[in-house]
Amino acid sequence: MQLTKHHGLGNDFLIALANALPADAPALAEAVCHRTRGVGADGLIFGLPGDAEAGTNVTMVLFNADGSRAEMSGNGIRCLAQAVVARGGCGVELRIGTDAGLRVVSVEPSDDPSVIQARVDMGPVSAGPALGEIGYPDGLRFTTADVGNPHLIIHIPDVHAIDVAADGERLSRLARGVNVEFISPRPGGEGIELRVWERGVGVTEACGTGACAAAQAAHDWGLTSQPVLVSMPGGNVIVELGDTAVLIGPAEYIAAVDYG
Repeated sequence: MQLTKHHGLGNDFLIALANALPADAPALAEAVCHRTRGVGADGLIFGLPGDAEAGTNVTMVLFNADGSRAEMSGNGIRCLAQAVVARGGCGVELRIGTDAGLRVVSVEPSDDPSVIQARVDMGPVSAGPALGEIGYPDGLRFTTADVGNPHLIIHIPDVHAIDVAADGERLSRLARGVNVEFISPRPGGEGIELRVWERGVGVTEACGTGACAAAQAAHDWGLTSQPVLVSMPGGNVIVELGDTAVLIGPAEYIAAVDYG
């Protein structure tokens, strides 16, 4: 099986363009994504044939590094789009079926042949799961959101002053396995800074669905105007808010790997 490796702002994925999903896909994902015993990645994405009846060019199936299946990834879908366009199978606009529904991705080249820029219509940002007390300090605002997958967003004074790994894992467990985003306003009031703990992976350098969820929460709280610049350790994305959220950011090709 040939895999290509890509990353969206440091959130890296292995892409397999295939005709069918392997029966052992979860175990395969866990093995191939292992950082020391496999190729290494945050997730494995299968790009399967589209569904003519649903009007899709490609079907995206995503497994996290621990083998769990995820509904959607904003960085991962850009990486998949780059792999599909590089194969020459589709044009610059892709209609991709995901476990979270249809997503439309527009791909543009850049000056660097290994990098594309993409606009992803991520669908609406809706209310997330209802939560009770999450055991965080009084006075900090938090909310939940759904972008095809569930998120907990917490507004804190300084995202650099927390232990994302410890707090993120604990809060995700208390909140029934959601992704956790910690946000604070960027210096000067332009956009937000975000740190993320992703279920099935842990701390990652960026999260596309999390950026959309956090941008909506920050805008609702009056922390930022829009479009929203979201700054993460791996880099920045732009989120345009409306009836749907549009995520704008890069994907970069790293290498091709023969596995197995």
